[in-house]
Amino acid sequence: MNWEDALYYCRDHYHDLVTITNLDEQRWVQEKAKNASTDHVWMGLRYTCTLDFWFWVSDEVVSYKNWASDGLMDDCDMSAAIETGGEHQWFKKFDDMEFNFVCSMS
Repeated sequence: MNWEDALYYCRDHYHDLVTITNLDEQRWVQEKAKNASTDHVWMGLRYTCTLDFWFWVSDEVVSYKNWASDGLMDDCDMSAAIETGGEHQWFKKFDDMEFNFVCSMS
């Protein structure tokens, strides 16, 4: 699904798109991501152009980070996806791309 559809799916069926605020949560998502059929999975991290910062849709503070140094600029209509293999780093992707996703239960 694209990012917005994934967000609404998670909110309708679970709680929200997953938030990663520490290494334990990062490891939990990495394990879930291994089962994905896409090379990245969406998480609940989104960029806002108007305010020029990244935020978790769950309102958690963005303290823990695992960004890949891909050199991609922050741009409108972008959200974060974690790679399903390799180092499981976070990548900035356009919202209309379609990936699997991880929902949070609480």
